[in-house]
Amino acid sequence: MVEILLYAFGVMYTPGPANLLSLNAGINGEIRNTLRFCMGVACAMLILFLLFGYTGAWLITPDSQLVIGLLGSGYIAYLAYKIARSSQHISDEISADKVQPGTRRAGFRSGLMLQLLNPKAFIAILPIVTIQFPAAHISGIAIFFWSLLLAGLAFGAPGSYLFMGVRLSKLISQPRYFRWLNNAMALLLLYVAIELALTQLAGVAV
Repeated sequence: MVEILLYAFGVMYTPGPANLLSLNAGINGEIRNTLRFCMGVACAMLILFLLFGYTGAWLITPDSQLVIGLLGSGYIAYLAYKIARSSQHISDEISADKVQPGTRRAGFRSGLMLQLLNPKAFIAILPIVTIQFPAAHISGIAIFFWSLLLAGLAFGAPGSYLFMGVRLSKLISQPRYFRWLNNAMALLLLYVAIELALTQLAGVAV
């Protein structure tokens, strides 16, 4: 059972779209709404763990995985655009000392939608519910409790990146550095979106 936790931790806590968005929000001081964003991510993971834990992986066909992957990639690219577009506005507010935390992109619905459409979520979940749960004889009500535990890990992943961003923001004194970081984060998210889309399309081609 320790292997389940180690695998989930390794997959969930590596950089991904939800974690990168939380890091960016922490840098820009958006704490309250981003905690709601983390809750949305956790709820999405709970839904997916329960769904596939009790039904197995038969719901995920190659066609449906392609559609979900492309939708998720498009949504990540859209969020990258939003970050880049708001970059100048945020840095102007910082220079004027008028930043209002929790008023921007992050929120419960954003976290829920992002994670439900995030191909990385399926990479994390499917090996657990199809291989590790049966190997550990986890079934029935135990699936529910393990899903709650793993959803808690899913909350902690973007949450930890959020507070890393908060710590990083305290080391930045010039508004232009915030703008550069926002633009860099937008480019990184756009790269993630393109890579995910190409991976899904390559899987179909094969």
